[in-house]
Amino acid sequence: MIKNREIYLILDNIRSRENVGSIFRTADAVGVSKIYLCGITPRPKTNDELRIMNYDSDKIAKTALGAEKAVPYEYIRDSWRIVTRLKMEGVFVVALEQTKDSVNIFKVKLSRSSGGSVALVVGNEVNGVSASVLSRADKKISIPMYGKKESLNVSVATGIALYALINA
Repeated sequence: MIKNREIYLILDNIRSRENVGSIFRTADAVGVSKIYLCGITPRPKTNDELRIMNYDSDKIAKTALGAEKAVPYEYIRDSWRIVTRLKMEGVFVVALEQTKDSVNIFKVKLSRSSGGSVALVVGNEVNGVSASVLSRADKKISIPMYGKKESLNVSVATGIALYALINA
């Protein structure tokens, strides 16, 4: 719990194991309550799987440096289902995506209802957050871009967003 606010993280079809590992590590650093791995998002190997294979060949574990064991996670096939469930539980859902109605993450104010719990949804490295999730999100947020590139790596963007949400 961060500043009296539970923070959940929803990974919507992330492709890269390295990105997932990095996100686990950042989630641990900021005290994320739970990560929901959805769709094609790779899942950490179990202890039995790691014993059978070479630890160094597991890219999530290698990048997460143990955070995959410290942060609770759950696999949910359809991201929109966990978004719907969390909203029914009173969690405020924000999707990190550049859309015409996105709000600058550094200017967003979050609802304090239901204890101020918030879920951050981050999306696929190429396609972003799925339309079925965007349509259900309470708010769409974006990180302002000042350079020539239009986006950041998903794990970097997740870190920036999580730290901004702590203070929103």
